Amino acid sequence: MTGSTRRPLLFLDVDGPLIPFGGATPYPVYGRAADAGGNPLLARLDPRHGPRLAALPCEAVWATTWLDDANAYVAPLLGLPQLAVVDWPGPSGDEEPDVRAGLHWKTRALVAWAGGRPFAWVDDEIGAADRAWVAAHHPGPALLHRVDPRTGLTDADYAVLDAWLRQAL
Repeated sequence: MTGSTRRPLLFLDVDGPLIPFGGATPYPVYGRAADAGGNPLLARLDPRHGPRLAALPCEAVWATTWLDDANAYVAPLLGLPQLAVVDWPGPSGDEEPDVRAGLHWKTRALVAWAGGRPFAWVDDEIGAADRAWVAAHHPGPALLHRVDPRTGLTDADYAVLDAWLRQAL
């Protein structure tokens, strides 16, 4: 997933896309994940996501509040290498009006981090305001892909991401 800077970026959230929550049925437990880092949510992490993410034609970047813990606990359980991590800026004067306008607090930072490169953003909290803001402020192609947090990433999500990332190469 790492490599040439010409590859599109994949900004990847953890809670929701990789660790589902809120569903009506019990979550499967994936063995050793239950012991990693002492966080019981890691037991919901499906190790099959690792090879699927690694097969996508992109440079993956953690875009999560897990920050470097995503590399310490999530990446090893998925069999992924250490990935770059978006370091979220502190609160600014832009945050309150953004929230009132429905803009996710990650949106501005991800556009800045991308620096004009094509990117896909996988998160369970993306909305119309984020799509409109990115369309108006990001000069390159962007896919803001909302994942259902009750199921996490599915076959259909991977198909959308793969097709878009290949087109963005």
